[in-house]
Amino acid sequence: MKQEIIIAGFGGQGVLSMGKILAYSGLMEGKEVTWMPSYGPEQRGGTANVTVILSDQPISSPILNEYDIAIVLNQPSMDKFESKVKPGGILIYDGYGIHNPVKRNDINVYRVDAMDAATEMKNEKAFNMIILGGLLKVVPMVQLENVLLGLKKSLPERHHKLIPMNEAAIRKGMEIIRKV
Repeated sequence: MKQEIIIAGFGGQGVLSMGKILAYSGLMEGKEVTWMPSYGPEQRGGTANVTVILSDQPISSPILNEYDIAIVLNQPSMDKFESKVKPGGILIYDGYGIHNPVKRNDINVYRVDAMDAATEMKNEKAFNMIILGGLLKVVPMVQLENVLLGLKKSLPERHHKLIPMNEAAIRKGMEIIRKV
């Protein structure tokens, strides 16, 4: 098993932390992992993306030109990464930030209305965990208990009280993701 993933959006959407939690989850399962963030100097409001590779075999390079899975959270990311999903790959997007529909018909496209769900849960910070839940429903590459361990590892101890809320957000994402 090898999954090459790009997660892209605006700074402040939890893109990098979503990738870090996914990477930690892979480590908890004994997988080979890379986590390579990329963001502009603006951080909040600027563009940010992270490449995560999870594999059962050694990873030769963290640099990728194509991805098995792209998670895009805004239109600039859609414009940049839609063409870089491998044929037969997966593109997941949040409907809130996307104005132009996906053009390709050789990939599997999923929509998760995470911003709406986060607002409904009265917790906009849960946005990225809702997206992560959608991903894990479509491609269960790591087990939920290891995601929760990854959360514990990546969150400062003072925020560990938020883990149950994050678990609820992940489960919500699993419920609401839809194939387009």
